[in-house]
Amino acid sequence: MTTLIIGGSGFLGAELIRQARAAGHPTAATYATKPGDTSQAVWHPLDLRDAGRLDAVMAEVRPQLVVNASSGGPDWAVTATGPIQLAMLAATYGTRMVHVSTDAVFSGAAVHYNESALPDPITPYGAAKAAAETGVLAVHPKAVVARPSLIIGHGRSVHERLVHQLASGTVDGALFTDDIRCPVHVADLAAALLELAASDAAGIHHLAGPDALSRHELGTLIAQRDGLDASRLPAGLRAESTLPGALDVRLNSRATQRQLRTTLRGAREFLRPNA
Repeated sequence: MTTLIIGGSGFLGAELIRQARAAGHPTAATYATKPGDTSQAVWHPLDLRDAGRLDAVMAEVRPQLVVNASSGGPDWAVTATGPIQLAMLAATYGTRMVHVSTDAVFSGAAVHYNESALPDPITPYGAAKAAAETGVLAVHPKAVVARPSLIIGHGRSVHERLVHQLASGTVDGALFTDDIRCPVHVADLAAALLELAASDAAGIHHLAGPDALSRHELGTLIAQRDGLDASRLPAGLRAESTLPGALDVRLNSRATQRQLRTTLRGAREFLRPNA
């Protein structure tokens, strides 16, 4: 199955490439600024704001599966409009599509969210992601929209790097004790995304781990795994900071987990030393 990974140079994109190639799928990937560090994919430059270039890449690759793992932050043209344009092309070509969204589509007011929960974003990024979800499914109803939580794994995630910097004192900051998510390992997430792609699943799916942890609790687990002094990790309250965004968002992934062979492990399991 020829697979195209949009945003292949990112953290999740690189893992998707690795697993797709390990499964024997010819794989192409796109990048916005520079190719990823893997030779396992055929690389194509792509700005999701350029509809003509997007059409050209789809026409050249002719993928049977396209996974949008790109991240354009609050840029509406990249994060909202681009995925909808991609979905329109995927529907036209008869291409299976998986769009990776985020738990940032929720405000945290309800704390617990299953797949039937309606988005209520409170940040520009969350609003753009919520718009993309609606648009993708409107133009490509057979697509999968997958919402992960905080993505961790292999020491290369943003949060893992921050923990090392804070523990060494090379950066200032704090890990919030009131900012709670359900972390998922990048390898589990990529495997689940590819499994959903190979099935007849459609619509909204949640892909988060079962453990709800604060950023500080998560940082402590990372420090213990990596042999760092967890007592050096500064704690703080997001509610007292100027950072926008939800405080407590716990994705309920049980309905999706029942459909999967892939186990979405909790952070307490995958961050155990020597796990």
